[in-house]
Amino acid sequence: QAQLVESGGGLVQPGDSLRLPCSVSVGTFTVYAIGWFRQAPGKEREFVAAISQSGGNTFFGDFVKGRFTISRDNNKNTVYLQMNSLEPGDTAVYFCATSNFYGEPYYRRASYYGYWGQGTQVTVSS
Repeated sequence: QAQLVESGGGLVQPGDSLRLPCSVSVGTFTVYAIGWFRQAPGKEREFVAAISQSGGNTFFGDFVKGRFTISRDNNKNTVYLQMNSLEPGDTAVYFCATSNFYGEPYYRRASYYGYWGQGTQVTVSS
């Protein structure tokens, strides 16, 4: 059993930055890869980023284009999604989730994640 809590969302202007922490309450944090997904109204859930169990590998959705980074602090059971150069198209609810699969093909698909947080709203608007 794992519980995830996202935070850090809010209303920002185009070009601004946000950092979204995902705090995970679980027995052994390092068995899980952590992924971020987002969902905008009327759209399907979309892969944003993932970080492997060790933190040595990171993966991003094609739309990111170098604007986001993901990191993890295994001492704090927390993963951070740093989002820079935000655009109105980034407006969505952002979710983090755990996966005990290994490898990029699994990290990109929501169906391979078991536990999810409740999400945090990010709104980018002038």
